[in-house]
Amino acid sequence: MAKLKIAGTWSGVLEVELESWTVPMLREEVAKRSNMLPETINLICAGKVLKDDHGGGCDSKLSQLGVKNNSKVLATRISVDEGKSLMAEEERSRRVARIKAAATALVNRHADGSLPVEDFNLELEDQNGEKVRFGSETDRRFELSFERAMMMGLMLHANAKSLIKRQMYKDALEVLTMGEFVDNVPLLQIDMVWCYFMLRDISWLSEAGIRLRKAREGIERAHGKDSSRVRLLQAGRHPELALHLRMELLEAVAAYHSGQFDKARNALTSAQAKFFQLQVPDESLSLVMSMGFKEQDAKRALRICSQDVGSAIDFLVEEKAKRAKEREDNEQRRKEIMEQKRYGLTPLKKAVDIEKIKELVSIGFEKELVAEALRRNENDSQKALDDLTNPESNSAIQLYIESRKRKRCRQAADAKIEQLVAMGFERPRVIEACRAGGDDIHQIMLQLLGEPGSNPTAAANNNASTSISMPNNGEPSSSINNENVEGDPDSSFEETSATEDVNGRDVEMEDELANDLTGDVFADYDIEVTKEGEAISEYLSLLDSVAGIAIEKARN
Repeated sequence: MAKLKIAGTWSGVLEVELESWTVPMLREEVAKRSNMLPETINLICAGKVLKDDHGGGCDSKLSQLGVKNNSKVLATRISVDEGKSLMAEEERSRRVARIKAAATALVNRHADGSLPVEDFNLELEDQNGEKVRFGSETDRRFELSFERAMMMGLMLHANAKSLIKRQMYKDALEVLTMGEFVDNVPLLQIDMVWCYFMLRDISWLSEAGIRLRKAREGIERAHGKDSSRVRLLQAGRHPELALHLRMELLEAVAAYHSGQFDKARNALTSAQAKFFQLQVPDESLSLVMSMGFKEQDAKRALRICSQDVGSAIDFLVEEKAKRAKEREDNEQRRKEIMEQKRYGLTPLKKAVDIEKIKELVSIGFEKELVAEALRRNENDSQKALDDLTNPESNSAIQLYIESRKRKRCRQAADAKIEQLVAMGFERPRVIEACRAGGDDIHQIMLQLLGEPGSNPTAAANNNASTSISMPNNGEPSSSINNENVEGDPDSSFEETSATEDVNGRDVEMEDELANDLTGDVFADYDIEVTKEGEAISEYLSLLDSVAGIAIEKARN
């Protein structure tokens, strides 16, 4: 036991286990002795505030935080509101750490060709929905690091935009800061300044001006002068109008608080003109909705198409067709992933390349033989072809595939028997019924229930733990499989996925990040401009007040 000398709200010596006690435990103990609530206690040791762990996992032990035997700890009192604020800040830090860890884990699994644990995978696409591919050898050398950076940035930015929609601006700012150097910088800069504005944080004023200059320069490079490049790519449509409105509003706010009132009025006037352009007439909205489209989609289309009803309907039809094609492609990819999982992992834990399977199958080889040859040879098509054309290697692969099929049959039979035994049926009767009843577990269960003397509840207490299964010849055999084929794809994939599920996968946060990635190329420009309209009116009124004061002073 170590001794800590406590001073402040309570003075005395506490005996603690430095290797097992955490900051919350120490805070609670000090609060108890001080007759105070734990959230009102602040602990300081060696000039540092002792905070709860921010890593999203278990709290750090006192010994890990540098607390030693005979250390002096100052306990100070903070107000309840301050305590709640501190706890909220710590919770936000935990959440941000979880977001970063989950994004890193997803990128690591999806950017290097590994077989995803999920039934989806993340891919980079261009504005036409086509997968980004790299041609030259030089490109391929940098492909992995580039993909990782882009995936990380896009994931973090998408999550931040989701947080902005939920008005969690401080959380969004922290996430945007993490993604600042790897995502679409101009859009990210605007989102960051928007968070400053919604938090009404004037302290960020000088930084906001710098960020907005970078944003404008980047957007002009990407969109062309007067958005000419966007107009060409989008067939005359105006998807960027709301984004420019927000940028000009923020420029006006920064100029106003810097005393540049003429610049602020010019920017507000331009932003207000765009705001009026984005107002959707009720008649146009009603016409588009009468074609069967939802209100939100109809508004978006009319804004992008400058309120032209015909163009808006054409746009919605195109988008509907794109979404249908995307769903079809996603379903195809999901099936491919499930197929890859059947083939297993290569020795370096990579998925078997489906495209290379198709290439070799087109030559005339069986699909399963091709997949196993590629798996063994790390997706090297030439080496796989050598194995397939070598009679000895080809025969070894066929024998291995048959062995693997038998193993899977035994595993499936074992699982069926264990499921029925878990329901309370006697194991010997279950084995007999499975042998006679085929593969349909429901038919086997009905057969067991129909037999006289069937008492699942009583039988549950009499079942042995040994699992017995039936290979193809119908004879019972032990479920323990002594076949140990090096590089077994079944065992390698199951072991990998199980390890990732158990050891540190934050499934909840990973799902949240994945769901934020819509694949919608117009998502960055799809801004509901109600708040912008209110802000424009507010700052125009402020400018009018300033002008009125200036006139009054001039008269005097």
